[in-house]
Amino acid sequence: MQELEEALRRSSAQGVLYGQTVANVAGISGSDLECIDIVLLEGRVTAGRLAEVTGLTTGAITGVVDRLEKAGYVRRERDESDRRKVFISVVPEAVEKIGQYYVPLQQAMQKVFSGYSEDELRLLLRFTNDGYKGVLGATGALKVVIDTPPEQRANLKMSPKSRR
Repeated sequence: MQELEEALRRSSAQGVLYGQTVANVAGISGSDLECIDIVLLEGRVTAGRLAEVTGLTTGAITGVVDRLEKAGYVRRERDESDRRKVFISVVPEAVEKIGQYYVPLQQAMQKVFSGYSEDELRLLLRFTNDGYKGVLGATGALKVVIDTPPEQRANLKMSPKSRR
């Protein structure tokens, strides 16, 4: 279990560093780059949905969208049937420019994936999806800690085994 945790931590850290490098080249922050990826994964989204899946406040999301719109990576689009509703969508041409920096990573991962059987890939997919749900739960728990006044945090039930 410890080896698996350490391998996941290394992989996660390297993924963050890779993304930060791409963000630096794109002239945006790492978290803004991740928001672009979430919009790509979700399709066009409302600011509320983007806040929900990122864990950021709606106020913070407004700042993210403002920066990304100014940089030309996303645009706001009014809903045809309800003009009060605004969606955020990517600007495909701009995002394609960022995408070129992910080609080496995609090629490396395709090589890794090719070494696994279909059943093993299904297990990895299940593990990754379950891990995502675990991180979402941990994010919720972190919000509770952050939203708790510092003088009351000692009363929260936290695992003493944390290594980070």
